[in-house]
Amino acid sequence: MNRLFSIIQVLRAAKKPVKAKELSEKLEVSVRTIYRDIAELQMQNVPILGEVGIGYLLKDGFEMPPLMLTPEELEAALLGTQWVARSGDKSLAKSASTLIDKINAVIPEHMRYVLLKSPVVIPTTTEAVADTINMSDFRTAMRDQKKIAIVYSVGGNRSERVIWPFIIGYFETVRVVAAWCERRNAFRHFRTDRIESFEILAEIVPKPIEQLKAEWREIEKNRTHQDQT
Repeated sequence: MNRLFSIIQVLRAAKKPVKAKELSEKLEVSVRTIYRDIAELQMQNVPILGEVGIGYLLKDGFEMPPLMLTPEELEAALLGTQWVARSGDKSLAKSASTLIDKINAVIPEHMRYVLLKSPVVIPTTTEAVADTINMSDFRTAMRDQKKIAIVYSVGGNRSERVIWPFIIGYFETVRVVAAWCERRNAFRHFRTDRIESFEILAEIVPKPIEQLKAEWREIEKNRTHQDQT
């Protein structure tokens, strides 16, 4: 499957017909294998023009199918969705299962065995801690770069904060928001299961998200270095 994708990529970039011998040298396979692969692509309705001895061209306007994945890429997607289904928040966990259904609906028939018979699995150990807030709305606010007011509770101590969230870290059992805290005037980390409620504010975070990430990473890097010395 990966080789078929590579053939399409070579033909897309070509300005003139590419002979089977050239393709075989690029992909390090036999000419006979190239002939077989070209025939397979044509059977899959990829508009490859040409013939043996002359060379091959990809018809103008051809767009790649939505998914042309290798077995390894499919298994990587399967592992990822298994992990999200177990450790993601409620809305992401639900989306993980529908994602696999959509992948299964669009991949070629001969590749579906990978999803049905894949030996890879994410073992279930400790259950993830549930959130009390709507994480889908929380993530939407983050994408919109809105400030968020939260009520945060640790050990019975409640506090109100206005934060500029820019990262949600998904660990095995909990999720942690990295944000600038206006109350502390510093970066802080908040477990999402300890956020009792939140309100999306009209105000936009005054710094670009990438800048916040860069500043946070630098502080974390320095903290790690100090811990090691």
